[in-house]
Amino acid sequence: MAGASLAAGVLSVAATLALGLAAVGGAAVTAQRTAGAADAAALAAADAASGAVPTGQEPCAVAARVAGASDAALSACRIDELTATVEVRSAYAGLVAISRARAGRPEG
Repeated sequence: MAGASLAAGVLSVAATLALGLAAVGGAAVTAQRTAGAADAAALAAADAASGAVPTGQEPCAVAARVAGASDAALSACRIDELTATVEVRSAYAGLVAISRARAGRPEG
């Protein structure tokens, strides 16, 4: 009987660790996905602002659409001349991942 109790304890600890690692892994994937969505949204907004890609929409509307395609939400967008700065949010298990990106002319 002592062996069965020990085995049950080991299985409980292993299951708890596996769930914790799965949550951490999911959060890391969400953070990377959010960063990619922010990069793509900033590039799309900068292209729309410069006229490189004719869209007929405001650059921030284009950024919101691109972020939405990655299951993320555009929470801030600013266009300064031909430079776009965006902030994108995405949720996972009650936590919010936030990523910012900038695209446009190089500084300097």
